[in-house]
Amino acid sequence: MALNYNIIPNGWRRTRLGDIVNLNYGKSLPEKKRLKGNVPVFSSAGITGWHNEALVNSKGIIIGRKGTIGKVYKSDIPFYPIDTTYYILPNEKYDFDFLYYLLLNLNLEELNEDSAVPGLNRNTAYSLEIIIPESINEQRAIASVLSSLDDKIDLLHRQNKTLEAMAEALFRKWFIEEAKEDWEYNTLENYVKVYRGVSYKSSELNNSKVALVTLKNFGRDGSLRFDGFKEYTGKYKEEQVVNSGDLVVAQTDITQNADIIGNPLLIFNLLGYEKLIISTDVLKIEPKNDWFSKEFLYYLMRTRLFKEHCIGFSNGSTVLHLSKDAIPNFDFFVPPKEKIVFFTKKVKGFIDKINVNLIQIRTLEKLRDTLLPKLMSGEVRVKF
Repeated sequence: MALNYNIIPNGWRRTRLGDIVNLNYGKSLPEKKRLKGNVPVFSSAGITGWHNEALVNSKGIIIGRKGTIGKVYKSDIPFYPIDTTYYILPNEKYDFDFLYYLLLNLNLEELNEDSAVPGLNRNTAYSLEIIIPESINEQRAIASVLSSLDDKIDLLHRQNKTLEAMAEALFRKWFIEEAKEDWEYNTLENYVKVYRGVSYKSSELNNSKVALVTLKNFGRDGSLRFDGFKEYTGKYKEEQVVNSGDLVVAQTDITQNADIIGNPLLIFNLLGYEKLIISTDVLKIEPKNDWFSKEFLYYLMRTRLFKEHCIGFSNGSTVLHLSKDAIPNFDFFVPPKEKIVFFTKKVKGFIDKINVNLIQIRTLEKLRDTLLPKLMSGEVRVKF
């Protein structure tokens, strides 16, 4: 996978990745041996837990070695990379942030050399041809442009987390801490309808203005992931169509810690698809009454009580599946209609702001992703 540039930009040089970095192996750390702490534990899929002791006592770059290969992550604090990863330490040969963006641009995901379990061979990675600026100052200038975009994206994500926390705090105060003994105790089957997603074939995943809502849309942190939509050309039922503001729940989970099973998402069609369809791993939840809002249901389903209920109604070892009886059989205290209506009006303002931020995030990500290859090839130069 050599980089074949006809013209090397003035002040840049051609080299190989192995000439400037050392890919160190991570170390096994089973979940049962992790102790409570604030040190992030990285697997090939990113942060997968926390520990009280770092393997690497500096900042560093983490690359997926087995499983989710070639994914690149950065930690600005001491961290623990497990044995499905490589890690890179800072050195004087390059600017640390520049190297991070250089690695993102190399598409290391394409270097899988193991048919059974995806794997990234270290020597193959070392052999990659790259071009880099001779000047560390130019490297820093390039990284600064991209970092400024990532900083804005991170700020918007943090704003959204704050808005979510405010809405959750309001729900907890009104409907848990201030719950009344005379509220009716009932099950969700009397208030919602549950629709199953479409079972699809890989041959039906083609370029289309219709897309599936999939398990990949569910971020581990509860966020909506835009890269989870799969364009789709197969058949579907009208009841499987998802409109902006509709509520869906994850029916399947392949994470080790049941991070996704039973998680709710409010879906918003910010990418401009003509239609969104729920896939086989996703359930659509429709209230039977207008006043029993999707917003109220969403925050009800984000409670620990609902999560534990779903885990109890799940089966499977490697892949968890949520029972069809899980959601209808969830028991809860039903607040008065007026209180739910008032809550819905309050949180819609939060949700609207979250969506405005999501649109800005998407715009900034597209700009960053457009600039990345141009800056890393020298096609676009920056002053330094």
